[in-house]
Amino acid sequence: MTIRVASAPVSWGIYEFKNVEPKYPYTRVLDEIAETGYTGTELGPYGYLPTDPDVLRAELDKRGLKMLSAFVPVKLVDASAHEAGVQAALTVGRLLAALKANYIVLADDNGSVDWLTKQAGRRTGSALSGAEWDVFARGVNLVARRVFDEVGLKLVFHHHCAGYVETPDETRALMDRVDPELVGLCLDTGHWHYAGGDAVAAIKEFGERMRYLHLKDCSASIAQKARAAGKSYMEAVADGVFCPLGEGEVDFPGVIREMEALGYDGWAIVEQDILVSDLDAPKRFSQQNRDYLRSIGLD
Repeated sequence: MTIRVASAPVSWGIYEFKNVEPKYPYTRVLDEIAETGYTGTELGPYGYLPTDPDVLRAELDKRGLKMLSAFVPVKLVDASAHEAGVQAALTVGRLLAALKANYIVLADDNGSVDWLTKQAGRRTGSALSGAEWDVFARGVNLVARRVFDEVGLKLVFHHHCAGYVETPDETRALMDRVDPELVGLCLDTGHWHYAGGDAVAAIKEFGERMRYLHLKDCSASIAQKARAAGKSYMEAVADGVFCPLGEGEVDFPGVIREMEALGYDGWAIVEQDILVSDLDAPKRFSQQNRDYLRSIGLD
């Protein structure tokens, strides 16, 4: 089994959040992903990279990059928004399918509920009632079924801070309700830790439901200070709560060991969510993260 290493535009501060504008042209981001040793990438927000598959394929090919997936946020707690979410996922999915990508990474519409954003990293338990969970899960199943039937892509769900599926308990509540054949779990190691979990324990708990991997670290000291100060999700990100790999509390050798024990044969996507004014910092972090992964055996 082989775990291959990719990157993503989010490590250059390219977010789906509407109030965060990209600071880089996509050509620079793709150049720096390739120059720092990665062979795959995610799409980033739809429209950041070219949406013409022939144009995007040419951009990827000349840098030796494979398109793997895309993060698609949907307002799943609202049943009336489910069909719009399906259409958004299909728009992205058609582009991904044309590029022979692997997955849709579905998520809640994170950051859209003010109190969830303000309390990120400090919540426990679940924010939804049983009935609300049923609506949420129906939305996930609907998107997964339509994406698979219409464009042939598999779906994984991404737990994420500042959304309704942030904590380990909330992730369990969702995964207990969705179709295990249709819906896998994307483990984001940094978000899992900032939400109070342990990534190695999560892999042991969810087992084969772990079908996709985002590698992100979480600084215990910055997280503690952010929680104590009552900082919002974006304030914690700006403070550097998601630090370079190997500098935080995530046990990456343990994560890789457990994923390999499951027989995982796929990609590990490095994501270091950042908000920085130094325009050269993302490339430095990207190289540092790649070097770290090589040091623990991910060539």
